[in-house]
Amino acid sequence: MRPAARNRLDPYPSRCTETPDVLARNDPVVYGRHDRDAPFAAGQLVRYERDGFLILEPPFETAELALLQAELERLRASVGASDFVIAEPGDSTLRSIFRVHELSPLFRRLVRDARLVRRAEYLLGGPVYVHQTRLNYKPGLRGKEFYWHSDFETWHVEDGMPRMRAVSVSIGLSENTEHNGPLMLIPGSHRDYIACVGETPSHHYRESLRKQEYGVPDPDILAALTRRGGIKSVVGPPGTTVMFDCNAMHGSNGNITPQPRSNVFIVYNSVHNALQSPFGPEKPRPEFLAARLSFEPLEPIAGKLPPGADDGR
Repeated sequence: MRPAARNRLDPYPSRCTETPDVLARNDPVVYGRHDRDAPFAAGQLVRYERDGFLILEPPFETAELALLQAELERLRASVGASDFVIAEPGDSTLRSIFRVHELSPLFRRLVRDARLVRRAEYLLGGPVYVHQTRLNYKPGLRGKEFYWHSDFETWHVEDGMPRMRAVSVSIGLSENTEHNGPLMLIPGSHRDYIACVGETPSHHYRESLRKQEYGVPDPDILAALTRRGGIKSVVGPPGTTVMFDCNAMHGSNGNITPQPRSNVFIVYNSVHNALQSPFGPEKPRPEFLAARLSFEPLEPIAGKLPPGADDGR
C-alpha cells in the first residue's frame, strides 16, 4: 500500500492494491462545446468522444515536413549522453529524446502552432501548456516495442496530474506502415480507468522509459478492452497526425523490418489541470518528463513553419 503521506483523496487510485480494477471515468472527454466554431470537421468530435482519438488529414505541407525531418536527424546526430536521451533496452541505439521543444527552435515553434494548439484548446476547454515533448525513433530491425499503457495512469500516479484533461499529438516523420511498429490504439478504452498493481519503485522512470514493468494493465482486462473495441493502427505517409485522449490505451510492436519509424510527440495539458504532488511515489519525476516549473498558457502562432524558426514568444 502507499505511504500514509500519499493517503489523500485520489479520484483515480492505482498501484495501491494487490488486484487490478476497472474504474469509471469521472471526467469529460471533450471539454469544449459542439458548435460551429469548433476547429474540427463535422463528425470529428463525435468520433473523438467515441473512440478516444482522431486521425487528422496531415495539417503540414511537404516543405514543413522536410524541415521537421531534417531537425529530427540533426538532433539524432548532435545529442550526447543525458537523462533525457533514452536508449533501447539492452542496446545503445537511440530510442527517444525528450524536451525537444527546449532543444530546438523549430520544435519550440511547432508546439505553438495554431493548427495544433487551437484543437487542443477546444478539446480541453481553454488555455493549454506543454506537459511533455519527445522524439520517438524506432530504427529498422532493432526498435523495441512500447507495451500497452494509459499515459494518464502514469502521469497521475508518478507526476500528480489530477484529472483526465490532457491530449497527446503524434505526428509521423516517416512513413508508418502496418509492419514497422506503428502506434496502436484500442478504440473506446479511454472510457475506463485501468487501475494497475505493484507499488512504484523509486526512480522507476529510469527503467520504464526503456521497458515498462509498473503501470502495466492486467492481461485479462486488456483482452476485454480489445474484444470490445478492437485495435486501430495509425498508418500513413509522413505528416499523418493523431490526437488521442490521455487515458486511451495504446502501444506499439517492435520493428523487425528494415524500414525505420519515427514521430514527434507533444502533450498538451489544461492550465486548470496543473500537476500536484504525485499520487504514488513521494518524489516526482524530472522536469523533462512532466513540466511543473511553469504552467504558462501557449500563445498560438498562425502560418507555416518557417526555416530557422524563432521561439514563438
